[in-house]
Amino acid sequence: MKLDKIPQLKHIDSNNFFLLAGPCAIEGEDMALRIAEKVVEITDKLEIPYVFKGSFKKANRSRIDSFTGIGDEKALKILRKVSETFKIPTITDIHEVSDAVLAAEYVDILQIPAFLVRQTDLVVAAAKTGKTINLKKGQFMSPESMEHAVTKVTDSNNEQVMVTDRGTMFGYQDMIVDFRGIPTMREFAPTVLDVTHSLQQPNQSSGVTGGRPDMIETIARAGIVNHVDGLFIETHFDPANAKSDGANMLDLKYLEKLLTNLVAIRKTINSL
Repeated sequence: MKLDKIPQLKHIDSNNFFLLAGPCAIEGEDMALRIAEKVVEITDKLEIPYVFKGSFKKANRSRIDSFTGIGDEKALKILRKVSETFKIPTITDIHEVSDAVLAAEYVDILQIPAFLVRQTDLVVAAAKTGKTINLKKGQFMSPESMEHAVTKVTDSNNEQVMVTDRGTMFGYQDMIVDFRGIPTMREFAPTVLDVTHSLQQPNQSSGVTGGRPDMIETIARAGIVNHVDGLFIETHFDPANAKSDGANMLDLKYLEKLLTNLVAIRKTINSL
């Protein structure tokens, strides 16, 4: 299965992985452009196909007073500006059936959040836009069960689909990555490893999700060794003051070194 509608992702069988990266949420135009510019600079140097990620709104929050966005259309227009400015594709997640057509006007890839990937109406609505679809594996689902989510997309006459592993619930407040799932899911769709969300520590008593960003390179290395097609990394130049998911994001200043190491590992693996 090929992601032919996204030129940067046509050659997923090439020697390098692709990258979905950006802030958790669009907080404003300047921050989005600043992050995109830096990531483009790094990925161009390392020849990594790149898709800018940013949520135009956040619907699955722990507390009612959590940041949810700056306004749907305003954020979507910023995503379009990032794409036009840097000539790169963009991805955003949707939460309701009505979001599918709205977001499809502005971005190249529609992402179904892990909590919602079993919602048939939502998956089918996204697929029918004709956009490339990224299905995030539910934290409560096995890798094998994601084949049914993929089939919902392909049965809607859309072959442009990939899956993303973002870890599995381990108790109440931790996530684990079962790397056996990567080859399993690659049998039916290109597979991405969501490095940063798999390091979340949800359901904290404060109502604010925690995380283990110190383990980002460990998880990313393991994904590359196990032939994952792409990596998903949320990054910000000031994670401590990010409006969403700052606890598990990668500080942007560490991204180049991380990706340089991962490219070297992929080259080594490919030479074996």
